[in-house]
Amino acid sequence: MIKKLKFQELNISPDILKAIVDMGFEEATPIQSEAIPLILAGKDIIGQASTGTGKTAAFGIPALEKIDPTLRKPQVLILCPTRELAIQVSVELNKLLKYKKNISELPIYGGQPIERQFLALRKGPQIIVGTPGRVMDHMRRGTLTLESIKMIILDEADEMLTMGFRDDIETILEQTSGDRQTVMFSATMSADILRLTKKFQKNPQIIKIQHEKLETPAVEQIYFEIEGHMKLELLTRLIDIHNPKLSIVFCNTKRKVDEIVSDLQARGYSAEGIHGDITQARRNNVMDRFRNNEFEILVATDVAARGIDVSNVEAVFNFEIPQDEESYVHRIGRTGRAGRTGKAFSFASRREIYSLRSIKRYTNSTMTQQELPSLQQIEEIKAAKIMADIKNLIKENNLEKYIAIIQTLLAQDYTTLDVAAALLKKSMPEPKPKKSAPRESREGREGRDSNDSPRRSSGGFGGGGARRRFPRRNQVR
Repeated sequence: MIKKLKFQELNISPDILKAIVDMGFEEATPIQSEAIPLILAGKDIIGQASTGTGKTAAFGIPALEKIDPTLRKPQVLILCPTRELAIQVSVELNKLLKYKKNISELPIYGGQPIERQFLALRKGPQIIVGTPGRVMDHMRRGTLTLESIKMIILDEADEMLTMGFRDDIETILEQTSGDRQTVMFSATMSADILRLTKKFQKNPQIIKIQHEKLETPAVEQIYFEIEGHMKLELLTRLIDIHNPKLSIVFCNTKRKVDEIVSDLQARGYSAEGIHGDITQARRNNVMDRFRNNEFEILVATDVAARGIDVSNVEAVFNFEIPQDEESYVHRIGRTGRAGRTGKAFSFASRREIYSLRSIKRYTNSTMTQQELPSLQQIEEIKAAKIMADIKNLIKENNLEKYIAIIQTLLAQDYTTLDVAAALLKKSMPEPKPKKSAPRESREGREGRDSNDSPRRSSGGFGGGGARRRFPRRNQVR
């Protein structure tokens, strides 16, 4: 198993490290830990990695480090198969460039007015991110020259070959200097990829991440394809339906942990968070309280959650899909422990669904897709669970004390139906309008679902019992 390194261990400049901290990441993924030192050392590499493994930063960080800010000419060329991927890579590079002065990047792809690209190219961006077709177009027009290119990166090289870009890629590579550094990332190692490697790379180092086998058969894995702004709504509805005694919500960044904790607390849920910026003493305190059931929802990053050993966690929520398969295995392994069963829920946006499919393929796991439950479905599920609990209690036939209490009400001219309905209503309070979170995210503000958030009730995951809301009150729900 490849050791994950802290970014501080990777010989990265302070400006980029500061940008990484702002992005909320705490440690490098396996592909980043392996690729960054080799690319910084000037090696040609082939990285076998799929979408969602953190490969953009794996090549983006060392590429930025190699830029000469005094030279206003293209020095790094990144080829992507689609304009969507080119835009995505461009966005990530801009985040990493936050504190880098006099370095700029430019995405060029079809579907955008080429005149706008002419103007942008005249400004001398040092990094070009583009599709092969549009890069070739600019080369033919003379608006993009490659004499200063010292590194070419082929992102999703196998996909570009499948789409018929072989001739364009070879033409582009042939127009660059023979001593350039060539970096290639591909999900597969096909014969076409190996032929391209043999022709254009110099003694390439091959990086292939070994995937950890999934060994959590007691965990039921469920996933949802859902837009980012609906994830919080989905999380609260699932908590209300399943009512786990203890659960863990995993996020990819420290910033997202803080945001989710704030949002959950504002909606009345008992939640706390841990991540790398929290002192070890406070982390220990939070974990002790979690083990003692003093709060119900722990929100955590992968780094902070490492080593968590709480036997009665009934549900894990992947609020964000992890960047590598190993992290997914570790996350869902926090539930279904000590012979118990558990549930793992994963929330995948359109951009994340490819990562989830990769995780599913490499872990050879069975995941069931579900839809966002409606408020009516939530109430029906709650009612069904309460009725099942009632039937079990009747079968146990240990109700004499409670029958005596009910008989005092019947003596006051209340009917058994009235009493039963009132008790059911108390177990299932009507949903109330949710309070808006004081620290709501930008994506949460856009397109917020207008439905009321359902309230929590007793019963569910662990077989019933009254539940506490946050803040705790001395009352029976």
